[in-house]
Amino acid sequence: MKYFIIVNPTSGHGLGEKSIPHIESSLRESGLDFTLVRTERMWHAAELAEGAARDGYNVIVCASGDGTVNESINGIMKAKKAGHNSVAFGVLGIGTGNDFAGGTGIPTNLNDGLKALVANKRKTIDIGLVKGGDYPEGRYFGNGIGVGFDAAVGNEAVKVRWARGLPAYLIGVIKTVFLYYNPPQVEIILDDKETINQVSLMISVMNGRRMGGGFKMTPDSKSDDGLFDLCIAETASKRRILGLIPHFLQGTQATQPEVKMRRAKKVSIRSLDKTFPAHADGEFICLEGSALTLELLPLELEIICT
Repeated sequence: MKYFIIVNPTSGHGLGEKSIPHIESSLRESGLDFTLVRTERMWHAAELAEGAARDGYNVIVCASGDGTVNESINGIMKAKKAGHNSVAFGVLGIGTGNDFAGGTGIPTNLNDGLKALVANKRKTIDIGLVKGGDYPEGRYFGNGIGVGFDAAVGNEAVKVRWARGLPAYLIGVIKTVFLYYNPPQVEIILDDKETINQVSLMISVMNGRRMGGGFKMTPDSKSDDGLFDLCIAETASKRRILGLIPHFLQGTQATQPEVKMRRAKKVSIRSLDKTFPAHADGEFICLEGSALTLELLPLELEIICT
């Protein structure tokens, strides 16, 4: 079995590069046949993953944060659509949030991730496809799409250089509350059956469970059930937004009057007035978007988990 390891050396504020000697020594000690390559630019991981799948590697492993994981998934899916179906996907969590891993049963720390590769337990999960914004032809995602407030929070969190994970996102929340947000009036259509029309602070369309390293956007979500889980929040005052934060950390936001929880296979989001920012797995798909369509692709990706 051949493993192709993709490392983003800048992940986790440089933790990716520092982790390479440990990754290499652990894989050698475990007797795994592997090739390790560093990413050098944006979308390089997608190119590497697609090439590895086409070249006959059995497992592609991404040692990075969620952004590079997303790129790798896009490369694997592109190869799969071209007929290369045999590759499995693993993650070694060394990023800021590690939300894809946390929502799919993959270990969120490096050492446990290395152990999981050796144990080689697998399952198959759903994948999402979003079209719109800067990606009219579509971009795949494994964890979730964030529209509005949480996209703006992510933009602020990456600017925090002295913290990782949940603390960075909490700082991003506080900055966003006071510097932003003028939410749009949106129309959300679910499976062509239900239409929600409201001023939406935030719309999270999830295949996983969490964002921002610990915000439990959809705590009951399952990545292999054939459905997106949605968390849709109406606009609220600054004080009220701050009051909602503990509920998102605990996963109890469904009890709050501003929040709707839904499930669907297809989702359409359209602004009726101003534009919105949006991200896929933490990577911006638009800063000034007006319409997105999302489709769930059932059981598309085999992963190595615990």
